[in-house]
Amino acid sequence: MGDGLAQGTHTVTVCGVDQRFHVAGSGPVCVVYPGGPGVSWDYLRMPELEEHMQLVYIEPIGTGRSGRLADPRGYCCDTYVAFLDAVVSQLDTDPVFLLGHGYGGLVVQRYGLDHPARVAGLVLYGTSPVTDEQFRQSAVAEMIAFPARHPGRRMEADAVVGAFEGALTATDDETFVRCLQGAWPAYLADYWAHEETFAPVRARLRGWAEPQRGGEAVPFDVRAELGRIEAPTLILAGAHDPLFGPHWAAMLHEGVAHSGLIVFQHSGNLAHIEQPAAFTGAVADFMYLVGAE
Repeated sequence: MGDGLAQGTHTVTVCGVDQRFHVAGSGPVCVVYPGGPGVSWDYLRMPELEEHMQLVYIEPIGTGRSGRLADPRGYCCDTYVAFLDAVVSQLDTDPVFLLGHGYGGLVVQRYGLDHPARVAGLVLYGTSPVTDEQFRQSAVAEMIAFPARHPGRRMEADAVVGAFEGALTATDDETFVRCLQGAWPAYLADYWAHEETFAPVRARLRGWAEPQRGGEAVPFDVRAELGRIEAPTLILAGAHDPLFGPHWAAMLHEGVAHSGLIVFQHSGNLAHIEQPAAFTGAVADFMYLVGAE
């Protein structure tokens, strides 16, 4: 077992750029890749799951105290996969589980396809195998419908939609963070019913605009490749997720042969804080079952 699995913060350097990662918990090793791009890793901290496994949280390049790329166009899935592979190499404990959330799920899918021998299992959480025009239109339609689902909070819900649109076009970190926090309720099944729980997480959200302005040359699409994923795979979705809902999870489930699908009926995009016990049980059971095989 490599020194990279000692508890705390670590750094691996790739082509002069520092990639930070944080290790917590004990048990089977699972590398965790957050969504975004450009969002701080710690919204995805899962202390309940750390009681069952050793989680290695990636702090993506372009965010926090990880390094920055000279050319913002380099913030793309292939680059993130290369830095992720450097972390897995540093851990020196192949194969490992990987959990990717949102955009991080795209990175994890690509990693599983490119480095199958290094993967013990995949958890694809609130993500999709494709981000084409249909995906974009679906997300826009869901956001437009958001205020109608919260008639008692119409003004606040309208502001959430505006913040979501602002986050997509933000060119500086301050604006991006303000819009990210403003859009936060849209990612939850019912933010206002549980505001005491969710508001502190919202207040801690941080982000960096440059990775979001980076860019994929073409939309992400691995649908034709999913059949090559041989690692056991758990697919998780929230029934009320406006971006990566059950439709996209079912597409993943259909394409990945050795996969299971769980839909959290009382969650949006953030089941690990909306239904933490159910989320933790699902992931821990999956990893222990795979490890026992």
